[in-house]
Amino acid sequence: MSLLVLGDSLSFHGPRTAHPVDEPRLWPQVAGACLGVRTDLHAGLGWTARHAWTATRTDPRVWASVRTADAVVLGVGGMDSLPSPLPTAVRELIPVLRPPSLAARARRFYRDRHARLVRLSRGRPTALPPAETVRCLERIRVAVTTLRPHAPVVLLLPSVHRAALYGGVHPGRSAHVAAMRAWAASSGVRTLEVAPLVVEHVLRGHGNPDGIHWGWPAHRVVGEAVAELVRTEQRVVPTGTADPGCPQDEALTWEDASRRS
Repeated sequence: MSLLVLGDSLSFHGPRTAHPVDEPRLWPQVAGACLGVRTDLHAGLGWTARHAWTATRTDPRVWASVRTADAVVLGVGGMDSLPSPLPTAVRELIPVLRPPSLAARARRFYRDRHARLVRLSRGRPTALPPAETVRCLERIRVAVTTLRPHAPVVLLLPSVHRAALYGGVHPGRSAHVAAMRAWAASSGVRTLEVAPLVVEHVLRGHGNPDGIHWGWPAHRVVGEAVAELVRTEQRVVPTGTADPGCPQDEALTWEDASRRS
């Protein structure tokens, strides 16, 4: 059995720094350990639901994980709700600026001015609009469940933060939570309310000093909650990609799944 997790940096950052995806204290690994299964974590710094959909569609490592997934956890969507007065593409283009000294100056400028821009814009717009977030989540769900129709899907709702980088504000969170919850209810996806599990940990400064990532106690609580949700939804998942009893002569291919989504 295996657990597929698509996540943002909350899935691999600890109380001080980022960690390899097999670090056992990270919440995806905690969830896998509680379930007694292998965890395949695919995540990136600043990943939105759009990044996760792009990886699902283009990354062959994700394809391999999907083909054996017994359950899927979507740990993305929280970054989408954070204030982003400058387009995400601006931030992502900084590392490719040349010469390197220009990239370093641009990175400092972005970091030093971002919180001020957030306050001036009153936390608007967000990294992704709620409608775009759920559109990408639905595409991921369709692609994965086309190949693994018996695998339950669990969605983590956005967390909270006290990050100075984002001006300590999060006005877009409620709209994203509402949209994600409505999509999940209409799609048969179970949701995990992350905020109540970590709010005291984060807002009282017990997590990462950056004010957004978690310490190990929060990872443990979230991982155990994810495992419990998956356990209640778990069904027997057949080996391979075809549904036994379905008159398919061949298993669905990845191209089939991508086309259907």
